[in-house]
Amino acid sequence: MDEFSKKHYDKIERRLDVDSDELREAINEILKLDPKPGNSFSDSQKSTQHIIPDFIIANNDGILELSLNSRNMPDLKVSKTYNEMLREYSRSKTSKGNKEAVQFVKQKIESAKWFIDALRQRNDTLYVTMHTIMEYQYEYFLEGDETKMRPMILKDIADIVGLDISTVSRVANSKYVQTHFGTFLLKSFFSESLSTDSGEEVSTREVKKILEDAIGAETKGKPLTDDKLTKILQGKGYNIARRTVAKYREQLNIPVARLRKEI
Repeated sequence: MDEFSKKHYDKIERRLDVDSDELREAINEILKLDPKPGNSFSDSQKSTQHIIPDFIIANNDGILELSLNSRNMPDLKVSKTYNEMLREYSRSKTSKGNKEAVQFVKQKIESAKWFIDALRQRNDTLYVTMHTIMEYQYEYFLEGDETKMRPMILKDIADIVGLDISTVSRVANSKYVQTHFGTFLLKSFFSESLSTDSGEEVSTREVKKILEDAIGAETKGKPLTDDKLTKILQGKGYNIARRTVAKYREQLNIPVARLRKEI
């Protein structure tokens, strides 16, 4: 089992005296099995979580249009009943009870108006922040090509919109945007930069995409090691160290070369 989990197939072949075809047939059969069949029952009981995006970006013939999702932004207003109630109390005789009622209703109406104004201000903040992100990553949102994503940190957006970094962070960590190529958490659009041989700053998302593509195209019998992946990226002009390649590979949840090997 230790050799099997670590994909030391040559050791298994020697110990069991089988060839590669026999081992491949056995592995294909084993991969159909579930070591924890009870999990399938618990998984069926879990409720499916549906994400309702906060923003929608539409690509209309090469022009991006941003809108807030109205399902998350209800149109609020003060009920006419309470305004009429306030007028009735105001027209009544000025008894102590009426004065207290007028003051009470007036305070509640003012509180409601303040709450509505606060929501509108919040919506304005959300829209301005998302619009700035869209403009900053315009080329990416046009096609969804990760290699066109620019390096972007919270400070870049905060400086443009004139908001505190913590405000932008709260928006990025909790809001989703729907595009024509998928729905994403805003946080996923932020990335550090990496320099190329020409001195150009590129997004680490771009580097990860190239890394992912290289691993996807590798020969499964001889997967690419981190050293070889580093040389591939360096050959494309990216100044990157082996330990950085290993870190990006782990962030992509891709195992080491030995564990990607297939026969």
